[in-house]
Amino acid sequence: MRSRDPHLIGYSLVNQAQVRTDLGDGHAVIDLCEATLADSPGLLPKVRIMAMQQQAHGASLIRDRQSVDQLIDQASRLLPTVDDDLPWGNACRRTPGYLEVQRATCYGRLGLGNEAMSLWEQVLQTVPETARRDRGVYLARHATAAARAGEPDQALAIARSAADIAAETRSARMRRELATLQRAMRPWQDAPVGQDLDHLLASAYDGS
Repeated sequence: MRSRDPHLIGYSLVNQAQVRTDLGDGHAVIDLCEATLADSPGLLPKVRIMAMQQQAHGASLIRDRQSVDQLIDQASRLLPTVDDDLPWGNACRRTPGYLEVQRATCYGRLGLGNEAMSLWEQVLQTVPETARRDRGVYLARHATAAARAGEPDQALAIARSAADIAAETRSARMRRELATLQRAMRPWQDAPVGQDLDHLLASAYDGS
């Protein structure tokens, strides 16, 4: 705030909104992103895209699928106009399929398992094998979408690749995503597929 730089202030507000997303406070996410976008005509496209995609996450937390799609679509139209030399907030240019990753994540949170699965399949085709942590996170989310679509065997199959990356990277972010997968698989926790998942993830966590 002391910088008086509207772009940097917007970036800061979006980062605060991301924290509120992790805490599950959709209304706070939307408030912070709307505050960022209040000066939208004067903001760099990159900052506006960041605010729109984060507001979409807030919308998914309050079960507003229509707003999710509207916000991601608006951000997609802006993406080709991003052209600045600022050293921060460059995920939208650096990450393959950046906005479809956000849409797929929102769909998963909304419980739209089949639609999320289809998007994750498209996204994963664009993610290089060298981007190990990102690929592992996306695989875990893909597996969670499969579980929510009522496909536990497919979820387990996808989780095997995610677990290999989790064991390799020791990523705390991946651990959180795999914990979300375990919650989604609770309906099958006493079935062989659920027990296989528990054994798989336990092995990934302890490195055995």
